[in-house]
Amino acid sequence: MSHKFKIGQHVRQLGTSYTGNKGIVDGLFEVVRLTPDDRSGEPTYRIRSDGGERAAREGELVPAS
Repeated sequence: MSHKFKIGQHVRQLGTSYTGNKGIVDGLFEVVRLTPDDRSGEPTYRIRSDGGERAAREGELVPAS
């Protein structure tokens, strides 16, 4: 698959909050690296915020508005 997001693009990460509510749980991130697809074939990324850098799958990300 090809990556949907580009380096430098701002995104938000989806997840589950501590209260069990699904939705956006983290702040704004910037895509810093496109990484190889995971075992299921889903593109992955390295994303960064003031709190540090982390890995994320494409399905966990939405464009920041």
